[in-house]
Amino acid sequence: MAKLPSLSRQDAKKRQQAAADGFWQRPELMGMVADLLFIFAAAALSYSAVLAVSRLPFFPLREVVVDNAPSQVSRAQLEFVAKNSLAGNFFTVDLEAVRAALEKQQWVRHASVRRRWPDGVALSVEEHVAAARWQQASDRAETQLVNDHGELFAVPAQATQQRLPLLAGPEGSAALVLARYHEFAAVLGPLARTPRLVALSPRQAWALRLDDGLLLELGRDQPKHPIADRLARFVGAYAQVKARARSEISAIDMRYPNGFALRPGHPDKGRA
Repeated sequence: MAKLPSLSRQDAKKRQQAAADGFWQRPELMGMVADLLFIFAAAALSYSAVLAVSRLPFFPLREVVVDNAPSQVSRAQLEFVAKNSLAGNFFTVDLEAVRAALEKQQWVRHASVRRRWPDGVALSVEEHVAAARWQQASDRAETQLVNDHGELFAVPAQATQQRLPLLAGPEGSAALVLARYHEFAAVLGPLARTPRLVALSPRQAWALRLDDGLLLELGRDQPKHPIADRLARFVGAYAQVKARARSEISAIDMRYPNGFALRPGHPDKGRA
């Protein structure tokens, strides 16, 4: 087997020199590398210049504008957020931090913040629209409200609005109970009666109290005997029951498939 001649040290050195000389003898490759270096240098210089200029005291924030007029969020709350969250100048102010601070305020559902050239910040606040009071099924405290999206939000106890209907149910059921409230109110419309209380028990049984104090025990929703049919049956028989009742009725048990039972007594008009 023939043996290939090995490269001498001098030949290897010549080849390395030729490879090195090849780069310097290719002007198009050198020009490409030079262009890339120039672009990177220009970008770094521009970024440094913008960063340095933005930190100069030439762009102070002088104005805070509220795009809408909140009805529940007070001027004092907005001033508190502006005083404690607006830091830096027009370019360095942390808009996300301001938004987060706004959304921690009571009655604020969502907030947005944007820069307003040349020296201001514009705030926009979406407030909770209270639809009902909320009571947890296992808790008598009424320190929460339900907004028109079925979301719970906290308010001071003294701010709880008694004119609103009261909803009650297990944790996580506020949206469902609110939807049922609107459904029940529509069915009761022909009677000129409105629900003042709609409650869902932990066992998924429904009950509602009307504005005249009458309690309706509707029970659990079942495919063969849905709640809507039971309430419609009550509406159809309401005038007849009122006319024939020899005494006042405190409650009506609607859990029977084809009828209902009356419970005599004084309607509890004091409870909502």
